[in-house]
Amino acid sequence: MLRALPLLLAAVLALPACTRRETAVDRGNRSQILHLGNAAEPSDLDPQTNLGVPEGKILYALFEGLTSYDPVTLEPRPAGATRWETSPDGITWRFFLRPGAKWSNGDPITAEDWVWSFRRLLTPSVAAQFAHNAYPIAGAEEYHLGRSKDINSVGVRAADAMTLEFTLRAPTSYWASALCGFNLLPVHRRTLEKFGGDTRPNTPWTRPENMVCNGPFRLREWRVNDVVVVEPNPHYWDAARVRLREIHFYPVDNEETEERMFRAGQLHATFNVPVLKFDKYRAEEPGLLRLTPYLGTYYFMFNARRAPFDNPLVRRALALALDRKSIVENVARGGQAPAFGFTPPGVGGYEPGEGLRYDPEEARRLLAEAGFPGGKGAPSIELLFNTSEQHRPICEAAQAMWKRELGLDVRLNNQEWKVYLTSMKQGDFMITRAGWIAFLPDPHEFAQTFKLDAGNNYGRWSDPEYDRLLHESERTADNAARFALLRQADAIFARSAPVCPVMFYTRTLLLRPSVKGWLGNPLDFRPYKEMWLEGDGPTSGKQTAAR
Repeated sequence: MLRALPLLLAAVLALPACTRRETAVDRGNRSQILHLGNAAEPSDLDPQTNLGVPEGKILYALFEGLTSYDPVTLEPRPAGATRWETSPDGITWRFFLRPGAKWSNGDPITAEDWVWSFRRLLTPSVAAQFAHNAYPIAGAEEYHLGRSKDINSVGVRAADAMTLEFTLRAPTSYWASALCGFNLLPVHRRTLEKFGGDTRPNTPWTRPENMVCNGPFRLREWRVNDVVVVEPNPHYWDAARVRLREIHFYPVDNEETEERMFRAGQLHATFNVPVLKFDKYRAEEPGLLRLTPYLGTYYFMFNARRAPFDNPLVRRALALALDRKSIVENVARGGQAPAFGFTPPGVGGYEPGEGLRYDPEEARRLLAEAGFPGGKGAPSIELLFNTSEQHRPICEAAQAMWKRELGLDVRLNNQEWKVYLTSMKQGDFMITRAGWIAFLPDPHEFAQTFKLDAGNNYGRWSDPEYDRLLHESERTADNAARFALLRQADAIFARSAPVCPVMFYTRTLLLRPSVKGWLGNPLDFRPYKEMWLEGDGPTSGKQTAAR
C-alpha cells in the first residue's frame, strides 16, 4: 500500500489545476492587445464622410490631424503640425508640419497633401455631410454648396512643402481646436484616386489591404459584424511611444451581450453599461464603473417636412409633454441631466438662453390649437431608433408620456445602425432618436447643427432669422457679442422646437484597472498612443480603476 503513494501523488499532480481559465483580457494584458466594445458595425472608415461616434473611436487610432486634444485640458496641442501662428487680425493661420512625418506606406506627408484633403472634403460629389466644419475657411461654404466652381477660391494653400496656410472668412478663435475633429483629418491622395474616392464616397480605399493612413496605428483586419483590428504604424512619427501592439474593436450593439463579454474577460472596456446593471456595479464593483460628463445631447428629432410635424404647434406640444426629469432619474439612471435646450450649459463659458420646460397643460392646449384635441384626428406616429437596449426604454417612456398627456398613439421602430443612418439621411422618419456629440468645446458646435444646410439637419427644419444670427455669430470675434447672438438663436429654437431635447449625456462604461493612460474627459477623447496594459489587474471593483 505504501508503494502506491508515489504513484497516487503523481496522478494527483497530473490533474488539471483548479485555476481560473485564461481569458482574452489575460492574454491581452500580457501581449499589449486591447479589447474594446464599440457599439456598432462601422458604416465606413473614411474620416471625411464619417457620421458616427463608433467610427470615430477607430478613426482616431488610424489618422492624426494638424492638432490633437490634450486629454486632460482639451486644449489643442501639436500633432501633424509642430506649431502654428496667427496673423494679428486672426484671419491668416500658418501651420508648420512635422519634419519627417510619413504616411503608413512610407510616403512623406506634405502641405500639398493637406490642401488636397481639404479640397476633397469640400467636393460636393463626395457628400461629406460634416464638411461645414471647414466653413470657417474663406470660400469653403460657397464651393461646397456649389455657389462657386473655383476650387482656388478656397482659402487653403501650401506656402511651401512644409507650411500649410489658411485664410479664414472671419477671425475664428477656436480654429486650432476645430482641426482636432475627425472630419478634418487628412487622406492619402494616390490611394483615393486609385479607388475613386477622390470624387465619391464609399469606395474600397478603406479596406485593410488598401488603406493608407497617418496615425499611430494602421488597419490590419476588418471582419464585418465581428471585429476591426489595428496595429502600430511603423512609419508614424511618434512610433516609439506606441506601447499597444493591437487594438480590437468589437461592434456589439446589445449592452447586455457586451456586459457579459466584459465579465467573461473578453473586453477591457465596454462602450455602454446596461441601465439595470448600474446599481449592481455601484454597490459591488464601483472600481469598474466609469461615469463621466460627456459633451453631448440626447434628443428626438422631428421631420419638419412631414405632417403633422411641419406644424411648430405639434412639435412644441410633444416637447412640452416630455417629463425629462423622470426619464433621467427612473429610466436612464446614469447621472445625466435633463435637457431643456440643445446646448449644454457652460460649454466654452456659454450660458444658453430661452429653453423649453415640462408643461403638459400647455402641451395639450397647443395640440388642440393645431387641430388635434386630446390626440383626436392625429395620424399614427412612428418613433425611429437604432437597435440598443439603452435606447428602447427611453423611447418607450416617451411613447407612454405622449399617450398619457396628449392622447397620441406612437409606435416604435428600431433599425440596425447602418439602416438607421440611411433612414435619417433620406428623411424616412417621422420622429427619430438622435444624439449630438460635440467634437469641439464651443457653443457654435451645437447651434450650427440646425442650420438648413447643416449635413445632419435630417429633419430639414429651417428659419431664416436663425440662420442669419448664426451667420453673424460666425463672423463675430468678440465672445460676449457672439454669445448674445447665439442666445437670440436659442429663443427661436425654443419657440419652433425642431427637436425635443431629452438629456445631456454622461459617458457610462466598464473599464478594467489593467488599462493605463485612459483619461476620462467631456469629449471622451482617447489618445491610444498613450495607453498601455499592466498586469492582470484586480477583478474586484473594491479597487480603484485606472484614470
